[in-house]
Formats: sequence, C-alpha cells, structure tokens
Amino acid sequence: MKSSMVAIGNFFFRYRNFLFIFFYALLFLPGWELFTEKRFGVNYYWIPVILGLFITVSGQLVRAATIGLAYIIRGGRDRKVYAEELVTSGIFNHCRNPLYVGNIGMLAGVGILSNSAFYVLVMIPLFLFIYQAIVLAEEDFLRRKFGEQFDAYARRVNRWLPQPAGLMGTFASMQFNWRRYIIKEYNTFHVWIGGIILLLLLKYPQLTGYDTEKRNRLMLYLIPIVIVSYLFVRYLKKSGRLKEN
Repeated sequence: MKSSMVAIGNFFFRYRNFLFIFFYALLFLPGWELFTEKRFGVNYYWIPVILGLFITVSGQLVRAATIGLAYIIRGGRDRKVYAEELVTSGIFNHCRNPLYVGNIGMLAGVGILSNSAFYVLVMIPLFLFIYQAIVLAEEDFLRRKFGEQFDAYARRVNRWLPQPAGLMGTFASMQFNWRRYIIKEYNTFHVWIGGIILLLLLKYPQLTGYDTEKRNRLMLYLIPIVIVSYLFVRYLKKSGRLKEN
C-alpha cells in the first residue's frame, strides 16, 4: 500500500505546481450550498465568509512564515523529488511540511468561502489524499538519501500537526526575509487574492446590496489592480531589481 502511495505521490509531484490552480478553478463550479439561508437564517452568509477567510488567511500566514524564515527549493529536479540538504530550521523545526499545511489551509478556507458542499466534501478530501501521497514520496526520497538524519528528524517533528513549543523563540532568533517571500510567493498570492475577490463578489450578492452594476464596477476596479500588481512584481523580479538579499 505504501509503495502504491509513493508511486501516486511521484506522479502528482510532477504536476504539483498546477494542482493549486486546478483546484482553485473548480471553486467556481455551481453546486449545492454548504450553508443555506433556510438552515442558518437571514445572515447565514456571514458564516462561510468569516470562517472561510479566517482559515485561508491563516494558511497564507503559515506559508509566509515558512518562506520568510527558512526556505527549501520547491519543484525538485527535472520534476522529480530532490533535495540538496535536509532543512530543519525555521517553521520546519515545528512541522515537517509547513508549506503543504499552508496550502491545505488556503484551499480549505476558499472552499468554505465558495459555500460549495461538493467542493468541501469531495474536492478537499481529494486534495488531502494527493498531498498525503506527495509527502510519502518525498519522505521515501529523504529517508533513502539522509537515512538516520531524516529518521531522527521525523521522530522529533510531526508530519502535519505543527508543534507550538518554542515557536516564539524561532521567530525571535531568525530574521524574516520579506524579499524572498515576495519573489517566491507572488504567483500563488495573486491567484489566491484574485480568487477571493471573485468569490466574494460572485457568490455573495448580499455584500453589494444585490446591485449587479456595483458588483461589476468593483470587479472592473479590483481585478485589474491585482493583475497590475502581479505584472509589477514580476517585472521587478525578472529585471533583477528585486532580489532575496
């Protein structure tokens, strides 16, 4: 069973950069609502909005802390699992897969924000299965390459559940590299924030007083701002004006 999961994980690892975008696109499929007015009352829509935003923002904060403190090379080599060294500092000292934990939080949050029962009950479990397989494939590689060093790390640090003990000390002892965060995260961040804007405007007409023209104007203003911001950061990165150090 484990060997099968490793094989599945190696397969999905090749395409993991597209997984987030693929699952994000499915947020806009029509379907049954998870929270309904009949079940929760006239102000029911605040439940998925507040809960979804809290979870998805928490996921992004986990990713930000991970990337800004101690980063690992993503994408492997030749679309295969690869690592030059075993990174155990920063947030990796408290969780073995903090970037994936952040991704799960981000996607689960926007799934709740989409108010889609299908997405929360079907797509999120599928996403968790895929990530579990990817992690098992990565751990298989790390165990073969680093041996006892990885085994000792795995015994000390949880795979998924972050360990809060000593977390404040980690933040106090390391400097947050905001340039690296922007460079490494700007793609994911802009897709994420753009999706949130569209979900709020398209799924919750209550927020604009059921005024379609007002909703369309907001979309016309906000989405171009996200696109221009993305292009500006991309320009800074490609031109060398924004570097990690």
